[in-house]
Amino acid sequence: MLIDGKLIEGAAGAFANVNPATEEVIGEVTEAAPEDMHRAIDAARRAFDSTDWSTNRALRQRCLLQLQEALEAEREELREELILEAGCPRAITFGPQLDAPLSDALTYPAKLIDEYPWETSLGDALVSVTGVNTTRTVWREPVGVVGAIVPWNFPFEVAIQKIGQALATGNTVVLKPAPDTPFNATRLGRLIAEHTDIPAGVVNVVTASDHLVGEELTLSPKVDLISFTGSTAVGMRIMEKGAATMKRLFLELGGKSATIVLEDADFALGCMMGIAPCMHAGQGCANPTRLLLPRSRYDEGVQILTGIYQGVHPADPQDPATLCGPVISDRQRTRIRGYIDRGVAEGARLVVGGTEPPDGMDRGFFVKPTLFADVDNAMTIAQEEIFGPVLTVIAYEDEDDAVRIANDSAYGLAGNVMSGSLDHALAVAKRLRAGFIGINGTAGYGADTPFGGYKNSGVGRQNGIAGFDQYTEIKSVAYPAS
Repeated sequence: MLIDGKLIEGAAGAFANVNPATEEVIGEVTEAAPEDMHRAIDAARRAFDSTDWSTNRALRQRCLLQLQEALEAEREELREELILEAGCPRAITFGPQLDAPLSDALTYPAKLIDEYPWETSLGDALVSVTGVNTTRTVWREPVGVVGAIVPWNFPFEVAIQKIGQALATGNTVVLKPAPDTPFNATRLGRLIAEHTDIPAGVVNVVTASDHLVGEELTLSPKVDLISFTGSTAVGMRIMEKGAATMKRLFLELGGKSATIVLEDADFALGCMMGIAPCMHAGQGCANPTRLLLPRSRYDEGVQILTGIYQGVHPADPQDPATLCGPVISDRQRTRIRGYIDRGVAEGARLVVGGTEPPDGMDRGFFVKPTLFADVDNAMTIAQEEIFGPVLTVIAYEDEDDAVRIANDSAYGLAGNVMSGSLDHALAVAKRLRAGFIGINGTAGYGADTPFGGYKNSGVGRQNGIAGFDQYTEIKSVAYPAS
């Protein structure tokens, strides 16, 4: 772990890091006890309160670029590490799992340090309550100590986005990785300690298999903001537990996103969007796991999707051709299989896949890509986040019905609209209650693009100016005009 500038062992021993594709232990990572977490919190608090990190923008910019250089030097080692511990297909590491965030997650906020409106003038005005001609300004200042809690599905991507924006805005950080994927975070800690001028305590990395160790971040009055990416259930617990100390929150939570294939769409392309839940075994919060087809072409669409799903097989994530690797753990595999059984029990038609182990794969936490047709949007598999390679196909009567179905969800993270007309697609997109919309197969991913959701999909946005804003406090300042 990295605590107060030193690479140290935890007080609770060690725990195993397991390769989900082979079920083999790939190594051990040091295990934190609650007292380790408190030492990390104290170090972050001290670094924020007693160093010039929060005000020295030039130092922050230099340190972010140093970390960028260090990460690029170990890019390939990090790639292999992610494939081993996250089970992510090699092909995806060249996109959102590694190369995409490494391209701008640190460089964009480093650049924004020079461009951000740290001070905004509201001009002079005669203020009625004082009768004094007053100069009014608004300052943006860092929040303080940030507890950054990271999931296992895209661990490096989420961690580096949080670190980049939190540090650029002048905060100090305690990073808590998921116990299933700790190695990328301990690598970050080592690179920070060995290759950057980041002062001791500004970044701390605490690894633990006990989730209650991470909860100390939520409970501590010394932590000002929790930046959490993960399940809605845990996000709700963080919101509840953080209320006692009035925690600022950024919560990027679950999703049950829908793709609407409109009548005027390229129908084959629209159906091809249904392959999305196969990518990384469906372990993506923004995955469009509901595909909405016009009833007039529903049977045709299901036939196309059947061919697609029959051609996708879970495989070794080391193989560059693999799309669908393992899920992260036996517990997650059991959970997904339970949802598949529930779908059958509630009357959905199981077209491809199911709960049987994939042929010839007696090791690894693999689940067959599974296609359900004749799904009613009220069914459990259409309402709850499965986080596995499962697609539900739903028929709609007309455009209003499609929008109603898409919005009939507790979640509102992402969505897609497929149409032959851009204006038509944009008009439908404006009616969707979700925070991240793609048109005709595109996605606006990037460090400059706000990402987050409506409803149970979270609070706040990661990335972009909106993400920068949430790591700052607003201070209004007034003084007599000269």
